[in-house]
Amino acid sequence: MAYRQWEIMERAATGPFMEEKEFLNKRITAKMREVIKKYGVKYDPAHPVPADDAMADAVWQAAWEFFRDVGVYNQDTHRIMEFSEEEMREALYCAPSSYTVGVGKDSRVFGHRTVEDPRPPFVIFSPDITYDEADFFQACVAYLKEPLLDAICSPLLEDFQGRAIQSKTPFEIGGSMQHAMHLRSAARLMGVPGVCMIAVGTAETDVAQVAVSQPDWGIRPSDGRLVSSITEMMTNNAMLNKGAHYQMYGSFSGNLTGTIYGAYAGGAEGTAIMQAAYHLMGLLTYGCQFQQNFPFHLKYGSNTGREMLWVVSMYSQAVSRNTHLVQDSNGFANAGPGTDMLFYEAAAHAMTSTVSGANLWEHAPARNKHANHGTPLEARFAAEVGHAVARQGMKRGQADEIVNALLAKYEENIADAPIGQTFQELYDVAKAVPTPEYFDLYKKVKEEVHEMGVEFIY
Repeated sequence: MAYRQWEIMERAATGPFMEEKEFLNKRITAKMREVIKKYGVKYDPAHPVPADDAMADAVWQAAWEFFRDVGVYNQDTHRIMEFSEEEMREALYCAPSSYTVGVGKDSRVFGHRTVEDPRPPFVIFSPDITYDEADFFQACVAYLKEPLLDAICSPLLEDFQGRAIQSKTPFEIGGSMQHAMHLRSAARLMGVPGVCMIAVGTAETDVAQVAVSQPDWGIRPSDGRLVSSITEMMTNNAMLNKGAHYQMYGSFSGNLTGTIYGAYAGGAEGTAIMQAAYHLMGLLTYGCQFQQNFPFHLKYGSNTGREMLWVVSMYSQAVSRNTHLVQDSNGFANAGPGTDMLFYEAAAHAMTSTVSGANLWEHAPARNKHANHGTPLEARFAAEVGHAVARQGMKRGQADEIVNALLAKYEENIADAPIGQTFQELYDVAKAVPTPEYFDLYKKVKEEVHEMGVEFIY
């Protein structure tokens, strides 16, 4: 259930007044500098997957104080939604540690994981990019074929009825409805009609999200939804509308948050702290059931570089060790499909996230910026890595060694990473299967990662 939903929503209109620039430049940045120093949070570039419980706990303590003293800013009302220590503890105590999502034989348990947890992660497959309308259905089919898929956040629609989809227009509503209908049809054809769908990514606005809440042909209460934060620690009335609608409709909602490394949070230390703090924002502001994390580098738009993997590991460990909240980690790679670099990045992100106590949301290639540049094969590879390292009981120290070895293969190429090829070039679209050449590349890199110490199950 949502935590005290209407009392919280009232604060969006009655909280302390402040101009946005003052909130960002004074309230956020000043408090972040204070908690970094107070709790001694320190980035260690030598260890992208740190095995430092004390540092993970310090990140959580800093995040707790940061959120308590900063709150959440409503851009529409210029009001700060504030939360007391008692409310934070009550909401955290009352939050469930797992949820059953999906329907019938396709239902799965989406739950909290511990650091170095031997249980495999819950894996959400998603390319996080737009596809051409003509190939959207087959792209959904290709993803839904994947056996390790626990839930899907499908490709997004680039256009509808031959027109580019624009937010806040009837074409957004039409495209969002088509997205939902095609995804439901594809799931039925692939024999997984009850699979949990984290939807609808094409629906950017609150109105479009309400339009697809229809259990017969659209999004069901058994499915997942996303409501975003605004960088950093901000919301608006449209976001609050989404959050309220999801709770009343009965969906499992996630707080979609990506702290920007190099912006208001500062460097690695502040980025890890703020990303941990977003778990409290999702819980208290929107009543979310899970946290969808995608911190990213300001310059590169990815989270597979050395400093970003440290961030991913630290906030994941901090939340895992100090709460029972459900979290997942969204991979954003620099390279595109059809490159060995993308597979190395996917492996590094999946391994880092899994041993640090997170579930997986995989995988956004080519910095999430190029239409049609995403395939299920890199998501499959990330899922296989996640399952393997959990099943073999991999510890953070071993993961740190392997991730350093993976970084050695791609780190120097991050700035000019290749965008790769499209889904249409790498897959037989009619059959929704990878081309032999692309599958051979996948097998080659899988063997390389196996030789590094990952004991793949098959």
